[in-house]
Amino acid sequence: MAVPDPLALSPAPLAAARRPSPHARRLQAIGRFLVVIVLTYLGLLAVTFFIGRVIPVDPVLAMVGDNAPPHVVARVREEMGLNKPVYTQFAIYLRKVLSGDFGTSVLTANPVMQDIRRAFPATMELASLGILFGAGFGVPLGVWAAVRRGTWVDQLVRIIGLVGYSVPIFWLGLMALLVFYARLGWVAGPGRIDVAYEFTLVPVTGFMLLDTAMAGEWEAFGNAFSHLILPAALLGYFSMAYISRMTRSFMLNELAQEYVIAARAKGLSEARIIWRHALRNAMVPLVTVVALSYAGLLEGSVLTETVFAWPGLGVYITNSLQNADMNAVLGGTIVVGSVFIGLNLLSDLLYTLLDPRTRTR
Repeated sequence: MAVPDPLALSPAPLAAARRPSPHARRLQAIGRFLVVIVLTYLGLLAVTFFIGRVIPVDPVLAMVGDNAPPHVVARVREEMGLNKPVYTQFAIYLRKVLSGDFGTSVLTANPVMQDIRRAFPATMELASLGILFGAGFGVPLGVWAAVRRGTWVDQLVRIIGLVGYSVPIFWLGLMALLVFYARLGWVAGPGRIDVAYEFTLVPVTGFMLLDTAMAGEWEAFGNAFSHLILPAALLGYFSMAYISRMTRSFMLNELAQEYVIAARAKGLSEARIIWRHALRNAMVPLVTVVALSYAGLLEGSVLTETVFAWPGLGVYITNSLQNADMNAVLGGTIVVGSVFIGLNLLSDLLYTLLDPRTRTR
């Protein structure tokens, strides 16, 4: 009788044979990533669709007016597809949204996408400079507070963060305008740019700093930056309070790890331990904090835009909501939701760069 080969019966070669190759695992990861994007975006569209159907505002009456004849109301309702079953309405809604058609704004009589293309760059320019300020100061302050835990430095950083959390942002904006614009004259006032430059500058990208730089209008560039710096610094301070607090928490956790004790025992400098090792590990969760703070500035700067007369997306959505312009409200909501989805996915991708362990999962 032949003796069976023990290697042939061993489960290890069979498990190795069933294990997918690195190329197959990479394709599976990409497939899962795409599935998450599609399902998340479909969920966002489903939520916005049903919100538009359950709110006590008739989009037909908002368009034609309350005194329109019944036959006009019926014709417009049929043209908008609101007389069809809900699943058919949702399919029409998906097709229009995916083609970039959010309908027409009742407030401006323009296509909603056209209004968003005008308003969103203003908000993005404001939020981008704000998050640079918030992360640029918040991360070092959080690291400093963690390293000097329990000292006056730690207490000062925590007080700065507490003020950023507690004081209403619209009050800070009014006080900043009173001090730095009205009294000291260090910055320009409300708006994106002075009227003297507004009608001479041809918008290309919608980003005022970029458009003025591309046109070589450096005087207009300085004026636009003077308008931008104060509201951006205000938003940056608001985000800095949150980022510094989370950085401090992450750094305290990392500084208590065994690898830090081992690095000190090996004689590594304190600066290298803090900035090359502890902060690098803390940056993995901190990426999500910064990304969500940026998304929050993009959708939550309504009060700042109102105080500084900034023609951004927040003011556009608020004005549309006050005037029952649901096409504009839902279109803006979809854009904001898409920003959140995109930044979350971007932070997940950055994980693989900052933490090599995630590449093997």
